[in-house]
Amino acid sequence: MIFNQLQEFRQRLYNTLGNGRDAIFDLMDAVLVSACIVSFVSLSQSPVFRRQWSSTYAALQDSHLPRAKVLKLLVRQVDSHQPPLLVGDTSRWHRPAAKRLKDRTWGGGVDHAITVGHTYSTLA
Repeated sequence: MIFNQLQEFRQRLYNTLGNGRDAIFDLMDAVLVSACIVSFVSLSQSPVFRRQWSSTYAALQDSHLPRAKVLKLLVRQVDSHQPPLLVGDTSRWHRPAAKRLKDRTWGGGVDHAITVGHTYSTLA
């Protein structure tokens, strides 16, 4: 049941994307299954990304994301009969060598060492 819903959702999402949708889908899958994304190029090395590394850039350059359609599709997936479960995450991207990078802050890492970098927060 849930697998069929996921397949249907993926097919609807695929149908809303324009040019380069095959490469965009591979790129989205690579983001979803990658445990650690070191760089944009590292996404092209994911087993689910079936194209050459330059296709990661071409996919984003050639495609146009119809935001309104995708948002409507995502909103339809939310079960309105139950309260939503919101999950937050904060991740650090350590950039100690990037001395001219704006907005760097000090923060702790995985091993509790203090380094310089960016902090990203996600709410899902």
